[in-house]
Amino acid sequence: MRTYEVGFITAPTLSNEELEAFVSQMQTVVQSRNGKVIKVDNWGKKSLAYKIKRFRDAYYVFMTIEGDGAAIAELERRFRVTDFVMRFLSVRIDEDLKRSEKLKAARNRKARARSAGQQGGVNAESAPM
Repeated sequence: MRTYEVGFITAPTLSNEELEAFVSQMQTVVQSRNGKVIKVDNWGKKSLAYKIKRFRDAYYVFMTIEGDGAAIAELERRFRVTDFVMRFLSVRIDEDLKRSEKLKAARNRKARARSAGQQGGVNAESAPM
């Protein structure tokens, strides 16, 4: 299973109920394709950097999904045919998460080694040169 982050923006003419219904529909699409929605982050209505389809603002929604390419392909297909979805982007983030975990573990090992060295009585500042 791979981890993806899917972000999409919708027209500001939607009501909150319609947006929530659409997001839950997309969650069921992912689940029907043997995927799992880890997190849904609804940022609400934000202003756009430039006009898209004559709108100055839009609703931003980000979903973290664990699944395979079939679930993402189906989501993207549905985004394309839905009129009120203005833009979307799917990014695979599992490799980035692995890389950040390795870096975090390396930092923790260095910090433990540094603190163990300082507890030993000799630290780098007081050692004679």
